[in-house]
Amino acid sequence: MAQGKRISTGIGDDALHSIQALGAAAKAARLAAGEGQAAAAARLGVHVQTIGRIESGEPGVSIGHMVGLLALYGIGVQPQQAQDR
Repeated sequence: MAQGKRISTGIGDDALHSIQALGAAAKAARLAAGEGQAAAAARLGVHVQTIGRIESGEPGVSIGHMVGLLALYGIGVQPQQAQDR
């Protein structure tokens, strides 16, 4: 993982996999749009390292940055109700 806050302790595997899947989706969408990380960072108004952290699935990245990056490429995120276990 890149440098930054580490909050993975106490986060369940399902949540970590979701974060990683969102990061992978953001990267795939960025690449499909033909943009580099620097262009995405400039459009989102963040440092290029933040884009790398999002795309690598680092759990310490701001949810606003994550959702913002996805939105740049037309990907929406909708919450789901917790299912009974």
